[in-house]
Amino acid sequence: MFASVALLILIQSIPVVPVTVTSRNPKVEVHESSEAELSCEFKTERDRSPRIEWKKKDKDVSFVYYEGRFVGTFQKRARIDGATVHLREVTQADAGEYRCEVSAPADSITLGETNVTLRVLVPPHTPSCDVPSSALTGSLVELRCRDQHSIPPAVYTWFKDNRPLPIRHPNATYTLNEFTGVLTFQTVSRADTGQYHCEAKNGVGPAKSCQGTLMQIDDLNVAAVVSGVLLLCLLLLICSVGVCYARRHGYFSRHRGRSFWIPQCHGAAHISSQNLNRTEHTQHSGYSHPPKEPQDFKHTQSFML
Repeated sequence: MFASVALLILIQSIPVVPVTVTSRNPKVEVHESSEAELSCEFKTERDRSPRIEWKKKDKDVSFVYYEGRFVGTFQKRARIDGATVHLREVTQADAGEYRCEVSAPADSITLGETNVTLRVLVPPHTPSCDVPSSALTGSLVELRCRDQHSIPPAVYTWFKDNRPLPIRHPNATYTLNEFTGVLTFQTVSRADTGQYHCEAKNGVGPAKSCQGTLMQIDDLNVAAVVSGVLLLCLLLLICSVGVCYARRHGYFSRHRGRSFWIPQCHGAAHISSQNLNRTEHTQHSGYSHPPKEPQDFKHTQSFML
């Protein structure tokens, strides 16, 4: 009898744990098209049938599991075991942060929650490569390689004639950024001629490469450049002489309102239309004004000395 009373007192003295929600794996990483487990475990104080909800936090919060069923795109490819969700055929759209909420109205603390982050790993795709087909010696040349889809982001290796280019080399004529995929030649030379291709890899799936492209490096034709410069100077000289000749002979004269502008090779004179018209009228009509004669004096009175 005494033992029973002691056991009852011991049971009542044990603190009751209110609703708690935890996850065995709060950060989940799976390959694309595989299955993901979003773990959620809970304990309640009194409520034996708590309400379980799953939500996805994106730009907005959307329901995944609500009122005992999956909603949206999760309906036909997800199942729940207790409060743990098993998701089949995951895609990149499924990646994000999920929240498991357990509501126990009969408990002193009625709500508990835990977060699970899902990251969907994507193997490399065939990268896009930008390789110039030709360049001149001494010029700056950049080769670019990029894969926009791989998760985590891919790292890149460049190959010349099917041989990998070291990222760091004491005598290298180039710089290579393995994270951006940019191969840079500050002053390219004929020795850099070859077939180039790039490889992308991220450890998720097999590496992928673009098709090789031949880059031809040619010497700068100095004789052709000098000839071009001389020809351009000759053309400019001929044009200058022609313009000067045309101005000397008045080919560039033009009428502006009531005045004429007559350009000359070493200057110009502005002649008003009024004076020009007067001169032309005098030359063509042959008329000239008679000279002024002294006035005749008429004697109206006689003077006697």
